[in-house]
Amino acid sequence: MELRHLRALVCIADCGNLTRAAQQLGMQQPPLTRLLQQLEAEMGTPLMERLPRGMRPTAAGLALVQEARMVLARVEAMAGLVQDAAQGGRGHIAIGFTSSAALHPLVAQVLRAFRAQWPRVKVALEEAGSGELLEALLAQRLHAALVRSAWEAQPSLSSRHVLTEPMVVVGPAEHALLQSKRALPLAQLRGQPLVLYKRPAGPGLHDGIVAACVGAGFHPQVVQEAPRLTATLSLVAAGLGLSIVPASMQHLRSDGLAFRRLSGAPGLVAPLILVSQRRPEAQAQALLQHLGSIFDQQLAQQPARRGAV
Repeated sequence: MELRHLRALVCIADCGNLTRAAQQLGMQQPPLTRLLQQLEAEMGTPLMERLPRGMRPTAAGLALVQEARMVLARVEAMAGLVQDAAQGGRGHIAIGFTSSAALHPLVAQVLRAFRAQWPRVKVALEEAGSGELLEALLAQRLHAALVRSAWEAQPSLSSRHVLTEPMVVVGPAEHALLQSKRALPLAQLRGQPLVLYKRPAGPGLHDGIVAACVGAGFHPQVVQEAPRLTATLSLVAAGLGLSIVPASMQHLRSDGLAFRRLSGAPGLVAPLILVSQRRPEAQAQALLQHLGSIFDQQLAQQPARRGAV
């Protein structure tokens, strides 16, 4: 039994006439008659009752027609599922991010838009340090990661610079250096105790801060290191010192903290970089393309959003 036999049987039952069924199927009547005869021979019983003007299903034929309709509907649905998956409409994608990258509003906007456009795609999110995310990408446990540090060249990975944001100084609200709303010259942090995140967790930002301080004429006085940027804010709030963080971390405003823009440090910025597998499986490739398109859409809307604030 083949699908063509089932389609022929259902069409004959619907049309009640071999001639009309053959026309609807786009074939001659003799081949359609042979399909019906082959199916009846395989089933071992008549499936259609011949009438003076047409035919109708026998009891056995009616039972098979009902089953055939379900089989054919399932086959059509399977074809749709396959096409949907091939175009990225189904499946799963695993995305990693550093704690500071996740705090940028653009990331939340992109993830919301992605879920809205592709609701049947399962999105797995993982927060980790840059080194851990790199290992997960190379081991193919992640399809993409949003990070703050530039990656060393890896044949199996590709990267895309999404945006760059300024860095700001953060400290206890009562700190003398944070009482003004004007930009604070970086050189004024000379001698100030600083809380930074451990270099393995964010080598790009860590090295950028140290280089900017040296460029401003002093070596940073690091009194404490934190495993994550978010933990840095907790240590700052505890009074251990000041810190320098991406401006988007101001969205994590907590009681007792104040932020101030920096000047005199043109190279002190925080990039947001999308790193992905260069040759993932076909389904993930389609999803990554959708993700990149949504980033483009959201970035194009950023100036309008800023103007509306």
